[in-house]
Amino acid sequence: MSLTTEGADEILAACAARARARAIDKATGIAVVDVNGFVLCARRSANTRPNTLELASAKAYTAAVMGCPTQLLEPWADSKPVLFMQLSRLGKYPIMATDGGVPVKRDGEVVGGLGFSGATGAEDQRICEEVLAALGYERDFVPPKPSLDAARAKFEQHA
Repeated sequence: MSLTTEGADEILAACAARARARAIDKATGIAVVDVNGFVLCARRSANTRPNTLELASAKAYTAAVMGCPTQLLEPWADSKPVLFMQLSRLGKYPIMATDGGVPVKRDGEVVGGLGFSGATGAEDQRICEEVLAALGYERDFVPPKPSLDAARAKFEQHA
């Protein structure tokens, strides 16, 4: 099962509205991907820096293919930097260990990913979490264990 284009559009619109409601007056990027990390929709605000939308896409990709919020990857990246760097080279986007990427999860299954970039890390994360909670998506995630075999299996599943 994967996120539909209609579902992705709904998430993107809700993110943009939430950013406006929170009065985040910064140039931001929003990306929503399917379960395999392919972009379904993306949006950047006017005057956004060149990498902002790419960062949002990388966060969404990471959340979808790793199956957990990107912020949960920080300890793993710190404890296994070489492994983490190698994983970052395997897919279309680098694996991001930072705030602002959250899996889209329905009925116990990851169906996509949401990435937000351009505000502070805490704001990026908060918007993703609030939007997905408001739209009824699940919020329970287990941090991954830094195992090369598990990482390979995860990427092969989505390749």
